[in-house]
Amino acid sequence: MKIAIPVSGGRLSPHFGRCESFALIEADPGTKQIQGQQLVASPPHERGAFPAMLAQHGVTHLLVSGIGWRALELFRQHGIEVVTGAPPDAPEDVVRAFLDGTLESGECPCDHDERHGCSGHEG
Repeated sequence: MKIAIPVSGGRLSPHFGRCESFALIEADPGTKQIQGQQLVASPPHERGAFPAMLAQHGVTHLLVSGIGWRALELFRQHGIEVVTGAPPDAPEDVVRAFLDGTLESGECPCDHDERHGCSGHEG
């Protein structure tokens, strides 16, 4: 499985669309071990750019704090499962919590209003 985490300042970015880069982490769900990691720069923030780029990298899962409904649907169209409610921790810690089953979905912690369509729940 290949997991993407939006990163800013070395931690999961609470503002998905403004992240500096993505940590792409290869993990074995059977052993719950991280097998490799690379950091890739974010493409320009244009509709559909993030899902297309991550799909090209073979990403199967995206772990985020929150995400807009339209973006969520675009990721689903690319076959990428989105898990929301992740805390702004180091990417490796977020992935370990996901693999251990202790990553709890929660409300979107961003400061956007309803017009943004922020989704704190996979849904």
